[in-house]
Amino acid sequence: MMKLSHKGLLLALGILIGDQASKWWMMEHVMNPPQVISLTPFFNLVVAWNRGVSFGLFGSDSPYASWILSLIALVIVGFLVRWLWQVEKCHQAAAIGMIIGGALGNVVDRLLYGAVYDFIDIHVAGYHWPAFNVADSGITVGAIILVLDSLFAKSDNDNSDSTSETP
Repeated sequence: MMKLSHKGLLLALGILIGDQASKWWMMEHVMNPPQVISLTPFFNLVVAWNRGVSFGLFGSDSPYASWILSLIALVIVGFLVRWLWQVEKCHQAAAIGMIIGGALGNVVDRLLYGAVYDFIDIHVAGYHWPAFNVADSGITVGAIILVLDSLFAKSDNDNSDSTSETP
């Protein structure tokens, strides 16, 4: 039987490969030349280069920014891998694996291009959510799973025995 940590790392690898394959396909075949492709009234394909972190925060044209952001992401991935080795629930391993894979996918972009390639554009009533990619989706879904787990998981200290005496 495969350990949860190995399953998480396998999922991380899948997210990394899916992210890089989708970006390659978009750059080489779909968005060459760059354009806006409207697929539905709320979903477009676009070309966006993110030089910062989520939603373009901390964006910079400095030649060192991509290296610094990549280094920070790799340190975080190191902590996540350590955490992954300690998880006891399948959904936690999956969530951490998604975050690791997404973080590594965006690190590859930063090191190759100096920015992260985003191409998914969701919009409603003229408001556009910041463009994102498969890696960003993995990070977001993984983080949501971890937050929900921390909010709703039963603690080991929970006592469901209603017959206990109170002082």
